[in-house]
Amino acid sequence: MNTYTQEVGEKLNALLEKTYDAEKGFKKAAENIENNSLKIYFNKKAEERYTFGHELKKEIKSFNQEVDKGGSLTGTAHRAWMDVKSLFSLDDEESMLEEAIRGEKASIQEYEDVLKETSLPSSTKEVLESQKSIIETGLYNIKSLEEIS
Repeated sequence: MNTYTQEVGEKLNALLEKTYDAEKGFKKAAENIENNSLKIYFNKKAEERYTFGHELKKEIKSFNQEVDKGGSLTGTAHRAWMDVKSLFSLDDEESMLEEAIRGEKASIQEYEDVLKETSLPSSTKEVLESQKSIIETGLYNIKSLEEIS
């Protein structure tokens, strides 16, 4: 049976921070976009990440680990970049969508990196695989929104 290690706890907390960052980034994108389809998409993604965050926190706590709070420096930079992009881009909806796609691809890679951890408990692995699958499906579906923007 796999065991929950301090390293797993740290990796899950890092993933949790990035999940908070993604939620905030999607909310910010929804606030700064006119296209209703994209606004709905970004709000849905923010809600999805909110749910992911609670699932990750529950998993971390179930192994008596501390839950880190706050956002990562990378996420803060990402949101700031989206703010700048929305101010200076001639086609900001397309730029925000491109940045969302880039962020989702990075999220999938982060999940894959954590899933490579050999000491993941089965419950943790199930949560991560489910969340990664949802992100992958959303990334696949986002292609239809690229034509809208």
